[in-house]
Amino acid sequence: MLKLESITVVGLWLLLLLIAPREAKATNSASAFVQNAIYSNKIVIFSKSYCPYCLRAKHIFSELHVKPFVVELDLRDDGGQIHYVLLDLVGRNTVPQVFVNGKHIGGSDDLSAAAESGQLKKLLNIK
Repeated sequence: MLKLESITVVGLWLLLLLIAPREAKATNSASAFVQNAIYSNKIVIFSKSYCPYCLRAKHIFSELHVKPFVVELDLRDDGGQIHYVLLDLVGRNTVPQVFVNGKHIGGSDDLSAAAESGQLKKLLNIK
């Protein structure tokens, strides 16, 4: 009976070893995507297509006549993984999450406050 338990434990460990690299690879891929999006684009909005707060954030940039790079998490197969990476990165589980010139601005309320104070225009070099 001890042999059967040992085989079962070994089998479980092998199964875990086979599964773990795939999950880590997917997370690394999502992490690489997030980092690339943030540092390769002047403006990035991590959004969900149905979210009214995300629409508000997009509208703010539209009024400034600038086009953000928008990642619609609900329309991507890896959207859940990207959302998890963002949670780890910024400590928030909400959308939108806005980045300008690689700097995390925050969500919709944070973006609105930055727009009202003139800070957003400064970050975008708009007069």
